[in-house]
Amino acid sequence: MNGTMRAVRGHRRGGPEELICEDAPKPVPGQGEVLVEVRAASVTPGELDWDATWTDALDGGSPRLPAVPSKEVSGVVAELGHGVTDFRPGEAVYGLIPFTRDGAAAEYVTVPAAVLAAKPGPLDHERTAALPLAGLTAWQGLVDHAGVTAGARVLVHGGAGGVGSLAVQVAAALGAEVTATASAGDADFVAGLGAETVIDYAAQRFENEVKDVDVVFDTVGGDTQARSWEVLRPGGVLVGVVEPPSPPEGTDARAVFFVVEPDRAGLEELTALVEAGRLMPQVDRILPLESAPGAYAALEREHRRGKIVLRVC
Repeated sequence: MNGTMRAVRGHRRGGPEELICEDAPKPVPGQGEVLVEVRAASVTPGELDWDATWTDALDGGSPRLPAVPSKEVSGVVAELGHGVTDFRPGEAVYGLIPFTRDGAAAEYVTVPAAVLAAKPGPLDHERTAALPLAGLTAWQGLVDHAGVTAGARVLVHGGAGGVGSLAVQVAAALGAEVTATASAGDADFVAGLGAETVIDYAAQRFENEVKDVDVVFDTVGGDTQARSWEVLRPGGVLVGVVEPPSPPEGTDARAVFFVVEPDRAGLEELTALVEAGRLMPQVDRILPLESAPGAYAALEREHRRGKIVLRVC
């Protein structure tokens, strides 16, 4: 008997109202896995709508219930599964948990060793938990898919959000000239992240303020995304992370939509930026594990600067 732990679980698919904090079996690490004692976990908008949160596939799939949410983890290695040699018990680690596995809203979680990395030294566990999904989304979108390099002109939509705030910082660290959209109240905050220009989306039409952009990184979708084609230079790239971009007829710009993937190498790139003082995850608030249902509800109805994090222990 491996014992029990406290965990937030949903016994049927649904929204925050389906989540309860209860005793659950403590997991056992399998081949190539690490048992992580969770110190902090982060919640993500839309997570409870994903098929992968409740099933064994990214789209469709068979039910996987009860399910533990939260795919971003920061914690300490408690136990190593067979074949794991690159970590040691007691080591502080973080990572993005594969979407079709149980998440980190629990005292313990098993994670494939291959997708974990050593925790950035300058960060506490709460800030570290705000980094994996949003940070990898920013890195993979800007670097792997858009090829941003020094001197590129980048427009980030939603520069104060969990993903957008990291995209602004990553783009600036890469040497890009960064413009971001945000509310008037968030303008100074986003400028402090590295945006040279901040456009108040409520008072200004961004397409009247910026032109010939190399890359649009869109965390908003809808009409904002549709209007973004106007600001791209010929051959530019629109990266959408909330919905697939639809290029208008006749455009020669490129559309990219992707699902972020767990990636140790990407985490190590983010860690290097953190340790160089170029990247700082933004935390809107920290709540106890038992408040997970309220944390997910807040994602649906409240404006935020950065991520909502659960402190587990």
